Amino acid sequence: MAAAIRLAAYTSLASIPSSSSSIFINFRSISHLGISISANPLLFCSRRGKRMAHAVAKATLGLTHPGQIDHPKISFAAKETDLVEWKGDILAVGVTEKDMAKDENSKFQNSILKKLDSQLHGLLSEVSTEEDFTGKDGQSTVIRIAGLGSKRVNLIGIGKVPTGSSTFAYRGLGESVASAAKASQANNVAIALASSEGLTPEMKLAIASAIAKGALLGTYEDNRFKSESKKAALKSVDLFGLGAGPELEKKLKYTEYVCAGIFLGKELVNAPANVLTPGVLAEEAEKIASTYSDVLTATILDTEQCKELKMGSYLGVAAASTNPPKFIHLCYKPPNGSIKTKLAIVGKGLTFDSGGYNIKTGPGCLIEMMKVDMGGSAAVLGAAKALGEIKPAGVEVHFIVAACENMISGTGMRPGDILTASNGKTIEVNNTDAEGRLTLADALVYACNQGVDKIVDLATLTGACVVALGPSIAGIFTPSDELSKEVVAASEVAGEKLWRLPMEESYWESMKSGVADMVNTGGRQGGSITAALFLKQFVDEKVQWLHIDMAGPVWNDKKKAATGFAIPTLVEWVLSNSSP
Repeated sequence: MAAAIRLAAYTSLASIPSSSSSIFINFRSISHLGISISANPLLFCSRRGKRMAHAVAKATLGLTHPGQIDHPKISFAAKETDLVEWKGDILAVGVTEKDMAKDENSKFQNSILKKLDSQLHGLLSEVSTEEDFTGKDGQSTVIRIAGLGSKRVNLIGIGKVPTGSSTFAYRGLGESVASAAKASQANNVAIALASSEGLTPEMKLAIASAIAKGALLGTYEDNRFKSESKKAALKSVDLFGLGAGPELEKKLKYTEYVCAGIFLGKELVNAPANVLTPGVLAEEAEKIASTYSDVLTATILDTEQCKELKMGSYLGVAAASTNPPKFIHLCYKPPNGSIKTKLAIVGKGLTFDSGGYNIKTGPGCLIEMMKVDMGGSAAVLGAAKALGEIKPAGVEVHFIVAACENMISGTGMRPGDILTASNGKTIEVNNTDAEGRLTLADALVYACNQGVDKIVDLATLTGACVVALGPSIAGIFTPSDELSKEVVAASEVAGEKLWRLPMEESYWESMKSGVADMVNTGGRQGGSITAALFLKQFVDEKVQWLHIDMAGPVWNDKKKAATGFAIPTLVEWVLSNSSP
C-alpha cells in the first residue's frame, strides 16, 4: 500500500530546486514517510513553505516516537575481604566443571565452595546434587538462605577451564548475574570465581572487564518503544579476588565506555525504519562528533555532493527512496601527539532494504527484519562513540557510512542497469537485492582517498554467511594475513567470534559481465566469497583491507533484539594500532 502511494506521487518536496524563491507544483498527493498531503492542483510554495513542508515530512509514520532510555549505572568495586562475610542481595560464584568435583562424602574439594557449604551446613552440596548442577556453561542455581550476610547464593557454570585470551565465558557469567538480579530485583551483588589460582594480573584485569561488560549488557533493556517498562534495580557489583588499585579502576572505566558504544549500536539497530532514516542516522553521527568535538569532526554529504564525487554505485541504490541518502564521515584525531597509523572503518548503512525490484518475497525472506541492514553502520558509530571517550593516541580513524534505503519507485534502479562507481568501474546490476555491496563500493573508494593504511568494513552482507557459520559467528575475508591476525586477536580480547573464510580468486569468473566490468552477484554457490571479491575491486592495492560479514551475529533471535556485535572488537583493534 505504502509503495503504491509513493508511486502515485507526481513529485517530491525534496526535488524543489534550492535556488527557487517560489515554485508551482502540479500534483495530486505527496507521500513522504507515510504522510499523505492532499492539496489543490496548484500549490504556491515559498521558501518558508519549503521549510514547513520539510518539518512536516520529518514526522514519523505511525506517529511513533522513541521514549527516553535509562542506561545502566552500576558501581563496580574490588573487594579483598572474606567472601562469607559479604552482606548484600546475591553472592554469585562462577564455577568450572572441575570446581564441582566432590570427595567420597559428597563434599566439595574446592576451598571456596567448601567454606560456603560449611557455613550453609551442607545445603550447597545438597542442592547442587539434587539439581544436577555440574558447572557446565550456562547452568545456574540460586539458593535463598539464612545464615550468611547475603540473601541468596548463586552458582553459575562457566564450563571447562577457559583457555587462551578469550573472555567469552566470563562475559556470560556477568550476564547471568544480571539476569538473576533482574528476577529478584536485587540492588547489590558480589561476584567471585571459585578458582582464581594461577591467574596473572593481566588475566585478572581481562576477566574483571568481561564480567563487568556482561553485567552492564545483561542489565540493559531497550524499552524506548514500550508503553510500560521496569527500571533496572542493580546498582552495585563487588568483585572478589580479581585485584584492586588504579589499573583495575582504569580497566573498568574503559569497559563502561565500550558498553556505552554497544548501547548506542543496539539502539540504532533496534530502531524501526520509520524512525531511523538515513537523515536521522546522520544526525546521530553529528551528535557524536558534537559530544566529542575535541577529537571528532563530522562531514555529511548530500546527494549533490555525492554526485560531484561520482558515487554512481551508491546513488543508484538510493534513487528510489523519498528519504534522501546521507554519506557520513566522522574523523577521529588524537588530542595531542603525532599520528603513526591511519585507519578507516566502513559500515553498510541500509536503514531499510526492500530488495528493490528483486523484492524480498516468500517465507524466510525476512523483509520485516530489514531494519537490521544498517548493522555495520551501527558498529561504526558505536565504536566512534567509545573511542571518543577513550581518546587513543597516535592513531587517526575515519568512520564512514553510505546511508540510504533500497526501495521501489519509478526513479529506482532496475535489474540490468549499469552503474558507474567513483573509481570508474562499471557494474551491471543483475540483482537489486545485492545492494549493500553497491553502497560499500563507493564508501571503500572514499576511504582509500583519505590516505589510510588499513580498512575494516562491516556489513550484514549475505545470507550465505549465516548458512555457513550460523547466528553467532561472523565471517572475515582479507588478502592480508597480518590484518587478519590483528582483527582476530582483537575479537578474542573482546569476547566475539570471527572465522576467516577464503577469497577464492577463481570464483571471480562468475562475476564477469558481457557489457560492463562486472555484475553485482554471482551464482548461489560461494555467495559470501563472491561478495568479498566484489568489494576488493574498490580497494587500493596499497591499502590493507578486511571485510566482516556480520549478517548472523547482528541480531539475537532468542532475545528478539540487536547484539551490538563488533563494537568491542573494533575498539580493541584501534587500540592495538595506537601508541601506548
